[in-house]
Amino acid sequence: MKKILISFLLSVFVLGGEKVMANEGLNEQDRLLVQISATAALGNQNVLKQFLTQALEADINIEVLKEILVQSYAYCGFPRSLNALQTLQQVAQEKNIKNPSKDLNSQTILSDSLLVGTQNQTNLVGTEVKGSLFDFAPQIDQYLKAHLFGDIFSRNIISWRTRELATIAMLAVRNGVESQLQAHINIGKHNGLKDSEITEVLSLARQQAAKNVLFGFGAPNTTYAKYFIGNSYLQPLNDKGVQIANVTFEPKCRNNWHIHHKGAQILMVVSGRGWYQEWGKEASEIKAGDVVYIAPSIKHWHGAAKDSWMTHIAIAEPAENASTEWLEEVSDEQYNLLP
Repeated sequence: MKKILISFLLSVFVLGGEKVMANEGLNEQDRLLVQISATAALGNQNVLKQFLTQALEADINIEVLKEILVQSYAYCGFPRSLNALQTLQQVAQEKNIKNPSKDLNSQTILSDSLLVGTQNQTNLVGTEVKGSLFDFAPQIDQYLKAHLFGDIFSRNIISWRTRELATIAMLAVRNGVESQLQAHINIGKHNGLKDSEITEVLSLARQQAAKNVLFGFGAPNTTYAKYFIGNSYLQPLNDKGVQIANVTFEPKCRNNWHIHHKGAQILMVVSGRGWYQEWGKEASEIKAGDVVYIAPSIKHWHGAAKDSWMTHIAIAEPAENASTEWLEEVSDEQYNLLP
């Protein structure tokens, strides 16, 4: 009876501060939780502190924020989870926010976590989860079921919809986890997230990833805006001898067809996914780690994919009387043919 009462009090005390389940689309609190989740996964504590401050000012209960940052250990690792929680603790201290009573701030780990977690996982996914990987390494299957889906997902401080919203945001900013991201997108849909909401989650998360680039996000690329469709951001890195700039494209943004006369150009993709195309050839997908050499006098364009931000370092080969000739736009009809 005592556990049932505590569970009820937790629901009233904390879920009342979440306020994210009744409205259509992502409201202000949804968006803040996405930005917090993505930024915690990226490990940018300065930006995270800003979002956590905004969240508390928007009446998001501190227990909701704690729960998301604790859960982040499963998708980002303990170091980033602990760092994020330390940042939240600092914000709480600055705002003189005290912890609730011990009973409301704790929840006993279930003695039958494996059984409960197996059922939770099945309900989350919509079917029993099996696979050769779990046959190969049954320990990880047990840990997932017992701890993540048993101990963590049994906590009713936030809804499963919100847990999946946060998880999708965390995975969206990490490289090499595409299959896990898609799995959680499907789980999110099964637990109330609409396609339009998931699209917004991915966009918000990847925007944070784009702003977290190594050399800085830069300022709106107003000087060359007339040669771009969509918004781009420019961070000059060097203008002595060799011109080097960090250029970030929002999803669907691309520059016009153009030609570099005299000097060549090198593109080094540092984050996201995009496209590069030379005149008369098929477009080639480019992603983080790719390097593109563009010889002088080659007509070409480059930009982001429809569903991804893209950042590259552009290096201009020094050459006497070098210039860039800007040409026609890459039309929506052309661009929309790309996957």
